[in-house]
Amino acid sequence: MAESILASAAGKDLVSPGDHIVCEVDITMTQDIHTPGVVHLLDEMGVDELHNPEGVVVVLDHEAPSHTVENATEKSVIREFVKQHPDVNFHDVGTGISHEVLPEKGYIRPGELVIGTDSHTTTHGAFGAASTGIGDTDMAYALATGENWFRVPETVEFHVNETFSNSVSTKDLILHLAGKFGTDIARYKAIEFRGPAIEALSIDDRMTLTNMAIELGAKFGFTPVDDLVTEYVDGRTDKSYEVVSADDDATYSERYMINVSDLEPQVAVPHDVENVHPISDLDPVDVDQVFLGSCTNGKFEDLEAAAEILDGNEVDPMTRLIVTPASRAIYLRAEEAGFIRTFNEAGAVVTSATCGACPGLGMGVLGEGEVCLATQNRNFRGRMGHNNSEIYLASPEVAAATALTGRLTDPREVS
Repeated sequence: MAESILASAAGKDLVSPGDHIVCEVDITMTQDIHTPGVVHLLDEMGVDELHNPEGVVVVLDHEAPSHTVENATEKSVIREFVKQHPDVNFHDVGTGISHEVLPEKGYIRPGELVIGTDSHTTTHGAFGAASTGIGDTDMAYALATGENWFRVPETVEFHVNETFSNSVSTKDLILHLAGKFGTDIARYKAIEFRGPAIEALSIDDRMTLTNMAIELGAKFGFTPVDDLVTEYVDGRTDKSYEVVSADDDATYSERYMINVSDLEPQVAVPHDVENVHPISDLDPVDVDQVFLGSCTNGKFEDLEAAAEILDGNEVDPMTRLIVTPASRAIYLRAEEAGFIRTFNEAGAVVTSATCGACPGLGMGVLGEGEVCLATQNRNFRGRMGHNNSEIYLASPEVAAATALTGRLTDPREVS
């Protein structure tokens, strides 16, 4: 899929892994952490006009709303940039996390090439787009020229069979892969997640897989493009697109068969995403904070899974539960479904739609020695606050169960 999309974007009939090519970009996304740097680079380059402003999306999501004067000033720079380029698509504080907002608003289409100033831009491979994160300099160049360079990646295939057991979800699968194969298994390669277990997944679950493809080192991550995907896309955009699928005789650098029927809840323990263990192998460590949110697991179905466990129960009095929907649209759906009331009645703190506690920029910063169980994608030392805090990664089901007991808990014990 990566080779086919990149070849089309480069105007070539065929490309091969290792080729260096220049591609036309369909959608460029920049968020609040990086946009000021990109604007500065454009000013240095003397660029007054953007190549394709209608294809540019600016989302304020990381430190949103601002909680320092410095950050508020940076956001003023961003808003002034948007005023100067009125054809740019702008989504201010509260709209949600970029990786959720872009597909919701109809910017993502199968077969297109998408770049963003955030590593988890790989999320959009759930819709059959070749989507990846880049740095400020590459983004400034892309905004000025409409192009970006790529080295064509090799592709790894994970063929996933059988069905998940009770209280086991897609987050457990991707954590299992990180633990089994390591975070370098797909270094600058593409990943294609295939097989009956993948085809049975919802859009939300597929986005969890492609979101964390970057945690396995991947440049791109893809799930199949089927009727579920095209119906979602067609309901949000009237622009034409061409579905791209891998050829039947496509060459993969590695192919792995995965059976999820025996998979149990997985937990990544501090301080590495690949330091993953089945929950039954871990001691019930005390947890100070539980964070349910992020671009990985702040989607509607994630909130639903947690709400089912929390309904009619109360959070442990010594554990704070922070719930952060990934977008305003998800918040409203969750409110209509009664989940927001469930969270509040259980004793959670429900925030507006934002990256929130995940990047350690506010709304849940950890103090020295504190332990957090989070549904996000990374648990590097110091990511959520103090360098001597600890982050465990797990599914929404594990998060909800842990919030109730105040210690790392298998959701099968409380469901």
